[in-house]
Amino acid sequence: MHRFALAVLCLICVLAGTAHGQTTSIEPIRAQLGSVQSFHLQTRLNPADKNEVDILPKGTILRVKMLNTVDSSVDRDGAQFHGIVVESLATGNEVIVHSESEVRGILVLLRSRNHPQGFRYELLVTGVTDHGKNYALTASLNPSFVDAVAPTASSPRPEPLEVPSPNVSTNGKVSTSLPN
Repeated sequence: MHRFALAVLCLICVLAGTAHGQTTSIEPIRAQLGSVQSFHLQTRLNPADKNEVDILPKGTILRVKMLNTVDSSVDRDGAQFHGIVVESLATGNEVIVHSESEVRGILVLLRSRNHPQGFRYELLVTGVTDHGKNYALTASLNPSFVDAVAPTASSPRPEPLEVPSPNVSTNGKVSTSLPN
């Protein structure tokens, strides 16, 4: 009987002990209701179904006013959010996405080699509805959702790519110049 009680006591001590390893704390991400967030257009994951938004270059800034609060410490991976485009996106004289267009997006948990916890939260815009027409797109708060790899001493540093930057005109529209 004493051996059984001793074994149970040992088991309780082992299970109650703290494990010293990787923390499960992932840096939270928050976007408040009414805040304006700047999303960077990315190369779409499924470009088979072409649309007008595809002519905008990667890195074009999409400014979105949040219509609901997103908090990764409360909301789960996959939680949806909605917003409104603040500034029109145009190329040349053609407006591609008008201000006041509806935005759809999700909160995602991405695997990250370079992040101390191995994961990071990200807000992704997945679509825009402009004058009743739906556009699929991918935009994130970070310029890229690919982990940056630090160059080693033996590997040469790659040349930076030039990406046309959006220009804001006096009428509040954002335009971009496309390379020929």
